[in-house]
Amino acid sequence: MMQLISSLGLLLIAVATLIPILSGGFPESPLYKYLFSVGALVCLTAALFTKTPKDLPMREKRWIRIEGWSAIFFCAAAFFLWYPGSSPRDWLAFTLAGATIRIIVFVRGVIASRKKA
Repeated sequence: MMQLISSLGLLLIAVATLIPILSGGFPESPLYKYLFSVGALVCLTAALFTKTPKDLPMREKRWIRIEGWSAIFFCAAAFFLWYPGSSPRDWLAFTLAGATIRIIVFVRGVIASRKKA
């Protein structure tokens, strides 16, 4: 269930990140800021309430915890969206860091599932 909620948050983050990129600049409307912030909060909430199954090996539990760090990076990016002295480079850097963690954990999960099969 928490994976579904986390996916919804990631979808909000992706849409909010694409708005300035596709519009050619930062629009005057703060809609993308609100979408990004809500998405980051949804991801953080899902990461905080994700329970790891007790029968998993310790290595698998660590990967689930590492995935939670991406939500913290997204929240830091949301902070830099609203901070007046920051540049677009700041929030994009934290967004890319969070996305990189998600991609690494996903690819690692696919590789691990293929080894089991």
